Amino acid sequence: MKLVMFRHGDGRRLGVVREGAPDEVVDVAELAGSSGSESVPRDILAVVDSGAQGLDRLRELVSSAAATQGSAVRRLADLAVLPPLDPPRGNVLAIGRNYQKHAEEGARALDEKVGPPTIFTKAITTISGPYDDIPIDSAVSVNIDWEVELGVVVGQAGRSIKRQDALDHVFGYTVVNDVTARDMQRGWGGQWFKGKSLDASCPSGPWVVTADEVPDPTSLQLRLLVNGEVKQDANTRDMIYPVDSLIEWLSMGMTLLPGMLIATGTPEGVGFARTPPEYLRPGDIMETEVQGVGTLRNRMIAFGSNGTD
Repeated sequence: MKLVMFRHGDGRRLGVVREGAPDEVVDVAELAGSSGSESVPRDILAVVDSGAQGLDRLRELVSSAAATQGSAVRRLADLAVLPPLDPPRGNVLAIGRNYQKHAEEGARALDEKVGPPTIFTKAITTISGPYDDIPIDSAVSVNIDWEVELGVVVGQAGRSIKRQDALDHVFGYTVVNDVTARDMQRGWGGQWFKGKSLDASCPSGPWVVTADEVPDPTSLQLRLLVNGEVKQDANTRDMIYPVDSLIEWLSMGMTLLPGMLIATGTPEGVGFARTPPEYLRPGDIMETEVQGVGTLRNRMIAFGSNGTD
């Protein structure tokens, strides 16, 4: 299933993209009300917390006859789609330099040796929607860069998880763009957390695809376009540490909680490593794609130009 969050009045609602009708969404709350169903989860985090039985109940509800007709069915194009996890459970867990060619391009650009993958986090205030505008504040950073990544949503808690069991702890997958202020990332002696935690700088979504629909996360194509030009084009098979290995390492001595979001790293093609370097400017449009998962589309705007202050 594809689980999506959308705005309804002043609140948020859970929807499920209809099987065989990708342009339609079942409004779960509306469906439950019209069919007299018992209480249903209000958001994706609640679905994650409900476990396998809760997911099965939701699947049965949206596959019922009542889900194919009436006011519960909405056109996806008419919805204001929101981030699927807002916020996730705790900071976003993120991986740097997890693709060999990206690690090499970064080392060349900085005249350094190639470093191993590293773990950092992103503040929950970075989360933004799959089609939201992203503000650029030139007083804060002039080196804003792009990074397409596969996002992993943890479904089952675990500590020191063995690699062979790791994918059993995955609830689903989403798309993440780890937009980065490179000058801040390298400032003050090196500040990955700060450079990657600007407000509203991490679009995600457009939904969470449950793990059963992505049987092989090691063979997904990733692409990122800026103004229609392909900047990144790679495959998750190029990861140094694939998803199961990342979960094993992240959980070593540290409990992963249901609803945590993992950004698994970006491939080669980022802006700062280009010759000459390229950075995002107001008016630029990014399209961030992960095969079988979804596509984000975000416009860069000048800070303060769209009600931001």
